[in-house]
Amino acid sequence: MKILIDARLYGPENTGNGRYTMNLVEELAKLDKSNHYIIFLRKKYFDSLGLPENWIKVLTDFKHYGFTEQFRLPFLIRKYKPDLVHFPHLNVPILYFGKYIVTIHDIIMHKFKGGAATTRPFPIHQIWRMGYHLSFLKAVYGSEKIIVPSNAVKSELMIYYKLKGRKINVVHEGFDAKIAKGEVPKFTEPYFLYVGNAYPHKNLENLVKAMVLLNNESAQRANLLISSSRNVFTQRLKDIIFKLNGGKFVKLLGFVPDNELGSLYRNSIGFTFASLSEGFGLTGLEAINSGTLLLASNIPVFKEVFEKNAIYFDPLSVYSITEAMQEAWRMGQRERTDWISNAQEFAKRYSWAKMAKETLDIYEKAFKKEGGNSLRQGK
Repeated sequence: MKILIDARLYGPENTGNGRYTMNLVEELAKLDKSNHYIIFLRKKYFDSLGLPENWIKVLTDFKHYGFTEQFRLPFLIRKYKPDLVHFPHLNVPILYFGKYIVTIHDIIMHKFKGGAATTRPFPIHQIWRMGYHLSFLKAVYGSEKIIVPSNAVKSELMIYYKLKGRKINVVHEGFDAKIAKGEVPKFTEPYFLYVGNAYPHKNLENLVKAMVLLNNESAQRANLLISSSRNVFTQRLKDIIFKLNGGKFVKLLGFVPDNELGSLYRNSIGFTFASLSEGFGLTGLEAINSGTLLLASNIPVFKEVFEKNAIYFDPLSVYSITEAMQEAWRMGQRERTDWISNAQEFAKRYSWAKMAKETLDIYEKAFKKEGGNSLRQGK
């Protein structure tokens, strides 16, 4: 079988999608020596990425979500005549009609529609959203199989698009165990940590409010360290911190590389994951594996992924977030050690190697499937 992977989002700078694509490629390269692979890459990783002989790299240095992608990508794919294409993100070109599977990580953009969720002028954003929904329809109905990272996302897709469950395959993702080994100088004051982007659904405004409340109610001082790539959303967060008088307690670190993240996780009071919506929860697993407590929103996907290994709170309630922080801060050392140890043992069930093996099984099933693609079959 000849499998083509559109890996233009390869790289940690592309957050969860980038890590997913990186680890999928790395693990498939170890696992599968029988099938032949074509991988589309941007220039940044084209020369540096080493792959086995059954892989061919193709320089595909154009951006997502544009006209170039819509018109050039289908032509380039057809040139290599793959038996199956894997789009690790939902941006399937409207004009591609070959056999493909798609990974849909979440449907967050369906839920967050306002101007706060974009950097574009609002009229342009509305046009972009039309294109987004067209791509989503193509991804959902035209694919042979859909991969999702959690049952929560599967349920949402089934409700939104009236899909039958057999088309959607839940493949839990993994986490990068090597991150736990990272070292940086310790911060002298106690701190909570958040790592990730600053998009509105991450609910960082309520997290900052909770941090201010925690310090106002405590004789001791704790900080909130936020590791997030600098962009428009981070600047908006900076403005929010100033408005809430949180500058004394909240520190923006910018992007922190993997070789330093482990220490930041490990030495924190806890990793605070206040999201209103997610597809999986990768950074939560990184935090657990690195040796800290996980504080998480009580949303269905987190309860599915982390089970009883998090201190849960209502993300819409600043007081609930503060109470969770107080619980973590007051926890005795023995209880803390036992909690973290149990959570680390639990986290071992998730791995990128397991994810790649299950994905390869889906490739085989999709390739052998008869009767044309699901677009023609309806659902």
